[in-house]
Amino acid sequence: MSTVRETRGGRAAKAKEEGGGDLPGAWAAYGRLLQHLRKRAGLNQQQLGEAIDYSLEQVASVEQGRRPAKAAFTRAADRVLEAGGVLEVLQDEVDRAKLPRFFRNFAVIEAEVVSRFSYDPLLVPGLLQTEEYARAVFAGHCPPLSEEIIDQHAEARLSRQKLLTRVPLAELSFIVSEEALRNPVGDAEVMRRQWQRLLEVGALRNVEVQVMPAAPGFHSGLNGPFVVLETNEHHHLGYIESQEVGCVVRDPAEVSAFGLRYGKLRSQALNSVESARLIERLAGET
Repeated sequence: MSTVRETRGGRAAKAKEEGGGDLPGAWAAYGRLLQHLRKRAGLNQQQLGEAIDYSLEQVASVEQGRRPAKAAFTRAADRVLEAGGVLEVLQDEVDRAKLPRFFRNFAVIEAEVVSRFSYDPLLVPGLLQTEEYARAVFAGHCPPLSEEIIDQHAEARLSRQKLLTRVPLAELSFIVSEEALRNPVGDAEVMRRQWQRLLEVGALRNVEVQVMPAAPGFHSGLNGPFVVLETNEHHHLGYIESQEVGCVVRDPAEVSAFGLRYGKLRSQALNSVESARLIERLAGET
């Protein structure tokens, strides 16, 4: 069912996401709160925009839930409206709602994990991507996405990366295929920065990055990418995704099989030191 809102001119408008469907409720909730705080402060939209260095149209769009607030917008508005951090509390929800619809439920689970292990044979995993690499991935989407949606998806992907340094620290392991690292997503400079990012993240004490070397023969990772995680309530879950269909796996036997496969892959991949050397060599080739 479409969400009906009143526009500034008093007309009812149906707010739609790219490709159909209601716009996220988090954006609407944030917008209503922003409007309440603005009116409480005795400001109109123009005055608030001038105070936080955003246009009237941008403020109006955020209040109407048609456009998500960026973190910089939220920080500035929270300060000017003396909101005491209530807008910043909503920012994570606003950011998650920028993600593709099929991924949002998993993103909520992911944000609170104790541990997360993943195997990625085709692309650098989203939690490790640079902004340029992420934009190149979304720019290649079929059917094509608008620039606004590319911006939103890239921002949300970068926001997810707070998991890398969140306190308390999560235990994170990434196995990435050598083929994924060599696949030129973007130009040579995009790849050089991406390899450097992998080295930086791999140096974090709670993160391990391993490379599965290109080699003939079968291994269990050839069946596709997957994630194994432990929630903060110590439940073990799996996640698989293909062609914009994501599935959280909860059956204990299936999750156990994921864990066994991941352990096998971890033993077959290069260790973290060897992996870093391979990535350094790739970076040196550009």
